[in-house]
Formats: sequence, structure tokens, C-alpha cells
Amino acid sequence: NDIVVDGRGNAYVDNIGFDFPGGEFAPGIVALVTPDGSARQVADGVAFPNGVVVTPDNSTLILAESYANRLTAFDIAADGSLSNRRLWAGLDRGVPDGICIDAENTVWYADVPNMRCVRVREGGEVLQTIELDRGCFACMLGGADRKTLFMVAREWRGPASMADRGRTGQVLTVRVSTPGAGWP
Repeated sequence: NDIVVDGRGNAYVDNIGFDFPGGEFAPGIVALVTPDGSARQVADGVAFPNGVVVTPDNSTLILAESYANRLTAFDIAADGSLSNRRLWAGLDRGVPDGICIDAENTVWYADVPNMRCVRVREGGEVLQTIELDRGCFACMLGGADRKTLFMVAREWRGPASMADRGRTGQVLTVRVSTPGAGWP
């Protein structure tokens, strides 16, 4: 469902674990693909894994678990293995989809059903919310100074609307004060 490549060239790929939107829920996984092409599972039992980022120092992977309303962190070992799984931020009714990290190690998460993009710090404190008129699926900090928040959004009327053929998608932007960081 999503991928991030760290500063060592390791790719972390997540899989939701079931057919969406019609399939019965099953926990997902995170797989590691190393620069030599080998692949192995490094995390399991995650509730609809979605966006994923690696901190700038390559020490922590943060994963959006959409069906658990949380961001989960793992320590990254030198060989790319993940350990010390822990809650990074509980999001109450927030449903994280795509995520990105900034220079203050806070995370922006796209929230489809709540039609917004939210910036949170570790522990779950909400620092900023950008309300939209459509579901927000992905976000990334970019531009020359990495202070432009790009948001991919489209009209949202629930999972069934994903089959709609109407062209309502947009890339929206807003300027923010803290630049992007990490490994997109």
C-alpha cells in the first residue's frame, strides 16, 4: 500500500492484508527489501498499514495504522530489522492514510474520512489541522525549501465512492513554517 526508502537504501513496503474495500479485515505486514534485492517480513499484525516514514537519522520507522487510529513506531536496526514496536501517537477519531515528517520530527497525516490533513507530535498532541472539502489521501512536504505541504485529495462519500469515475482529484498546497525532513 505504501513504501519508504531509508538512507541506507532499504525499502519498507506495507501490505494491508486483505482486499479493500470489500474484503474481510485481516492484519497487514511490513516487508523489507534490501539493496541486494532480498526481501523479508519485518513486522506483522498491523491494522491496515498505510503511510510510512523514516526519521532523518535512520533510527525510527513510523507507520500509519488506519484501522487502529494511530501512528506506530519501530526502532530500525543496522540490518534493517524492526524492533521495539510502540505507540507513537494515538489519534482519537483520526484515520491516518499517507504521512510525512518534518524537521521537528512531527508527522503530518492525511485523513480521508475526516477530510483534513493534521500535524501531530509524538504522544498525539495536535499542532495544526488543515480542513478540506474532500478526503485527503496523501501528503508530502516539498518545494525548494520543503515548506510547501502537498496534499492529494478527492471527493469522498465513503469507501464505495472509490469506484466513482468522476475526476474530482486535486493536488492542493499550503505553506507551512517547518520544512520537511526524513526519507520520503
